[in-house]
Amino acid sequence: MFLAAGDKGDINTIIGGIAPKWGPFGSLGTEARVLVEVVMAAAILLCLAIAIWGAAKQRIGATALRDTFSAEQGKGLIVAGLTGVFIIGSLGTLFTIVYGMAI
Repeated sequence: MFLAAGDKGDINTIIGGIAPKWGPFGSLGTEARVLVEVVMAAAILLCLAIAIWGAAKQRIGATALRDTFSAEQGKGLIVAGLTGVFIIGSLGTLFTIVYGMAI
């Protein structure tokens, strides 16, 4: 018995999550699409860096320095960073839904 588990998909089905589906932007050129994808990936990395910085700030403020203000500020940075990741990650879906409803 021969099982071919991986012959239907490719790597783009796994890592193509942040790239929009290009519903309303289908007429953009290849260079513009790549540019939008790079900007979205950079924004996601920036938001993840903010969340990591907030986690470090919360950890240092809560344990080493006993600084409650720094710990609360760290919590805010974590929430802001992860919210940014969620919003940027779902922009392609939101644009496609809004475009589909307008048609």
